[in-house]
Amino acid sequence: MKRGYLKSSPHFFRVIKVSMALMAALLLALAVLVPAPLQEQANLARVPNPVKSAWFLLWIQELVSYSKYLVYGVLLLALLFLLLPWLSRQEPPEEASWFASERLPVGVASLLVFFAIVALTVVAMFFRGPNWRFVSPF
Repeated sequence: MKRGYLKSSPHFFRVIKVSMALMAALLLALAVLVPAPLQEQANLARVPNPVKSAWFLLWIQELVSYSKYLVYGVLLLALLFLLLPWLSRQEPPEEASWFASERLPVGVASLLVFFAIVALTVVAMFFRGPNWRFVSPF
């Protein structure tokens, strides 16, 4: 064991086990108390307007509403994030740190992508109405 380091085996994993148990209990309680927002069975004679994807895909639907070619940007971004561990030419760090100066561009780019996805999801979820026009949510 290196000097100044603490083994993660008993200390860190105890916290992880307790937090997993609490999260499972919270999710179970929410599943029991909050009803699922299911709609009626699909009917081709009465299609809802607008038809929206699941909440985690709404940002892609919002992008495609601007241009059908933006889906290639999403695929390129996914490929970039998959290859990110192999794109770095630096040695692995000795210790972990948030927004280390040598990896600052990757951290900032990841945060920007995250906030863009959240913003697009919010716009698609709350600001789109019939015929995919902008509407006020209030």
